[in-house]
Amino acid sequence: MAQPTTAPVRVCSNCDGFPTVRVTLGGRDRHGNLRTIAAHCPTCHGTGTQSARRALTAPAGR
Repeated sequence: MAQPTTAPVRVCSNCDGFPTVRVTLGGRDRHGNLRTIAAHCPTCHGTGTQSARRALTAPAGR
C-alpha cells in the first residue's frame, strides 16, 4: 500500500518558527495586568512557515 507523500514544511528563516510574540508596553492597567501587544513576523505574516517558491531577484549591477 502506497503511503501519501507530503511536502516538508519550511520553517520561516526570519523568525525560526516563532511568528508571533507578545511585547510589553510598560506599565499595567487598572486591573494590574501588563499591557502587551502582539507583533507578527513581517516575512511569514504570522504563519511560521515559508512557501516553497522564492521570489526572483535581479542580478547585482542591473
